[in-house]
Amino acid sequence: METRKTKLGFDHPDTLTSMNNLAFTWKSMGRHGDALSLIQTCSTLQRRVLGPDHPDTVSTLQALIEWQNESKSLAQEG
Repeated sequence: METRKTKLGFDHPDTLTSMNNLAFTWKSMGRHGDALSLIQTCSTLQRRVLGPDHPDTVSTLQALIEWQNESKSLAQEG
């Protein structure tokens, strides 16, 4: 992702795809806080760059909402 940021820019659609993929990778590795923060950033940038109705924006927002709900549930349990 860092290479894409450098070569393409931090808000290029390909960079945003890499950002999204990294967030999912971090989540699968148990880095939930890092993943949630990154997916939030990605969602914000996608809405601005791609628009709110773009399929990538919608998909990322759905993941963000799901992860936020998971995080709230874990906090209530813990």
